[in-house]
Amino acid sequence: MSPKSILAIDAGTTGVTALVVTPDGAIAAKGYQEFAQHFPQPGWVEHSPEEIWQATLESARAALKAWSGTPADLAGIGITNQRETVLLWDRETLGSPRRAIVWQDRRTADICTRMKAEGHEDRVSELTGLRLDPYFSGTKLAWIAEHEPHAWALVESGRYAVGTVDSYLVARMTRGTWHVTDVSNASRTLLFDLEQGAWSPELCALFGVPVDALPEVVDSWGDLARTDPRSFLDLDLPIAGIAGDQQSALFGQTCFLVGDSKCTYGTGSFILTNTGTTVERSDAGLLSTAAWRDPSGAVTYALEGSIFVTGAAVQWLRDGLQIVDTAAETQAVAQTVDSTEGVVFVPALTGLGAPHWDPHARGAILGLTRGTRRAHIVRATLEAITYEVRDVIDTMPSLTSVAVDGGAAANDFLCQLQADLLGVPVERPRIVETTGLGAAFMAGLGTGVWSSTDELESTWQLDRVFQPDPAAAERTAASYALWKKAVERAKDWA
Repeated sequence: MSPKSILAIDAGTTGVTALVVTPDGAIAAKGYQEFAQHFPQPGWVEHSPEEIWQATLESARAALKAWSGTPADLAGIGITNQRETVLLWDRETLGSPRRAIVWQDRRTADICTRMKAEGHEDRVSELTGLRLDPYFSGTKLAWIAEHEPHAWALVESGRYAVGTVDSYLVARMTRGTWHVTDVSNASRTLLFDLEQGAWSPELCALFGVPVDALPEVVDSWGDLARTDPRSFLDLDLPIAGIAGDQQSALFGQTCFLVGDSKCTYGTGSFILTNTGTTVERSDAGLLSTAAWRDPSGAVTYALEGSIFVTGAAVQWLRDGLQIVDTAAETQAVAQTVDSTEGVVFVPALTGLGAPHWDPHARGAILGLTRGTRRAHIVRATLEAITYEVRDVIDTMPSLTSVAVDGGAAANDFLCQLQADLLGVPVERPRIVETTGLGAAFMAGLGTGVWSSTDELESTWQLDRVFQPDPAAAERTAASYALWKKAVERAKDWA
């Protein structure tokens, strides 16, 4: 085991977290920087690429400042990122001609409807393991080609590069020398043939995306790229690990065996199950996806249930309704009431993901009375997160426990609600920053900090197990039935 540490960059949907991870799997330092969310029209969500880059610089600078080590004590860098979000940038100047279209964005619902009517959905699903949904990158690129022909002409001429957040950050960190993405991010674009492990000329033609504009698909760890110190904080280091955030969290939870599963509570919530070297198909709304590819070329796959809005609903309570000052206070506020008194919140603020897949659904708060207080709405929001997770887990093979991570996993009230609703233990690790940890683990494997996944497994430590309360079974059954009724009311609204 190398004595050197790893700098992990976790470029999420609302901010960028930087972690310095030591060889024993501990977090030695952390930096965080939020960036703005832009909503130019109802259902549209955009980010400024430059703001993502500046947040990356600021968070990494803060983590390194808080750390007792020096750059010479770093072995390399791992990157993990919000997936499906697409960006264009000038290969020479690295400037972006437009804001990024975020994974939550619903503007391409009509394109998806049109392509389904043309009979493309079955073939797209067969090749990609995904669905024709605005969630994925390919439909967003088709929208840009259709609505912004001048920008798209520069994509077709080779002047502009196309990529996801990981490939954009690599370009910025390397001064434009590398244009790469890993297999996990590529598999979320609708342009990648999952079984062949390569960009599909057929799919690129269908969505009108030139293959030459796309990044090279590389392994999830190894010698992938190298930072240019003039661009990235005077650091000259290998970028040795790359993965989409949910696959990275699966790795960070050390879910290396077939059947190992995790649930990440982030902006959305994502439940992934390791399916090994086999592409498992689901007819219940789950996605087949690449989890990672090791340097031997072997790909590990996963089944995924993608929920678009969970932590973002709490953020909406804070920033939109302004009925809480911080996300952390939701636990205390929710516990001031014994129940929601029939109030149900369906947080379909950007449509519904798995297992419903309705881009036209919209958020709804039902069951309001004169007696409804903010505590009922806050509690209904936390309960909604657990209901959305159960919707997905009910479509999966039976689980004996669920490992949780992400920011909201620190909420004891939420974890207990989840255990009661699922009827299985909920296991929380000591480190819930498993998304960044997964990127660090990959980069550590790529640079020799760790020699094997077996060595990584020994770093995972349990914080607490939340056991289901049998006395809650009847109450949770009734509340979950009410939830399902509310979801039907929220569907097909826009």
